[in-house]
Amino acid sequence: MPDNGNHTNDAQIYNLIVSEAEKKQRLDRFLVQHLPDLSRSRLQALITEKCLTIDEMIIETPNYRLKPGQDICLTVPSAADPEPIAQNIPLDIVYEDPYLLIVNKPSGMVVHPAPGNSDGTLVNALLYHCGDDFKGIGGVKRPGIVHRIDKDTSGLMVVAKTDECHQGLVQLFATHDIERSYNAIVWGFPKPAAGEIKSNIGRSPKNRKKMAVVPTGGKKAITHYKTLEIFSNGAASLIECRLETGRTHQIRVHMTHLGHPLLGDPLYGSQSRGRLKNLTEEAQGLMKNFQRQALHAKTLGFVHPVTKEALSFSSELSRDLKDLIISL
Repeated sequence: MPDNGNHTNDAQIYNLIVSEAEKKQRLDRFLVQHLPDLSRSRLQALITEKCLTIDEMIIETPNYRLKPGQDICLTVPSAADPEPIAQNIPLDIVYEDPYLLIVNKPSGMVVHPAPGNSDGTLVNALLYHCGDDFKGIGGVKRPGIVHRIDKDTSGLMVVAKTDECHQGLVQLFATHDIERSYNAIVWGFPKPAAGEIKSNIGRSPKNRKKMAVVPTGGKKAITHYKTLEIFSNGAASLIECRLETGRTHQIRVHMTHLGHPLLGDPLYGSQSRGRLKNLTEEAQGLMKNFQRQALHAKTLGFVHPVTKEALSFSSELSRDLKDLIISL
């Protein structure tokens, strides 16, 4: 068992002794078993960063084979302060516990700071809201962003607070054990009214800023869709999309490929006069100033990686989408 009572300059020091039953085991696997709060990738990084000694000798190879009786000392530096600044930006928190939180992101908010969006992002807001609740994702005090939704898409996102929870959520997404559904308002209405879109999505060969369904290469993408309501004699419809995979712009690309791009989509949509004139006058007026894709992350469900509790969340459509539906 580890002795984790030692602290030096806020660093955590773990001392472990290799048992007879653990001989010839890989070092990184041994550490994962004894220190479950640290992910394997984090432990491997600490080894290569010369933070571990065996019998007072620095070992830098994660695949080092252990011998009985060896004395292992691992020093885990304190989590570094994040580069993004904390900003007091209001957040709609749907659920929160010591390990994760569910946030209802508004449209117009970027998830990560990036050139052109250095602040005012979801990460900036989370750093202010959670503060020291972030225990260090990969050694840095930051939110564990497992998945993203586009700037102009509204709706639910899960964010990890601890490295253990972050790794668990990453695994859930990798094995498609996350229930996610989106509501989208699209031009026209699909035939059949429900179905599956299964194709590969990759960078568009015609426009490098766009993604597209590609005949070769790309990554497998699966979207299940269902028509919920048809508006304006078929001019537009409300669609539910459930994702098996999470590719960049997946719903936007798949619905466009099906011939039904999202209303307001500046990248994949087509707001022609012919389409607009089929809408109600009120909807036509709204569409003139509707500046984002009509897409909302509606539901999110999964088994909590730490507590093993089954969690399920649903959020109301944002005000602009509600107004658009009423006008249609």
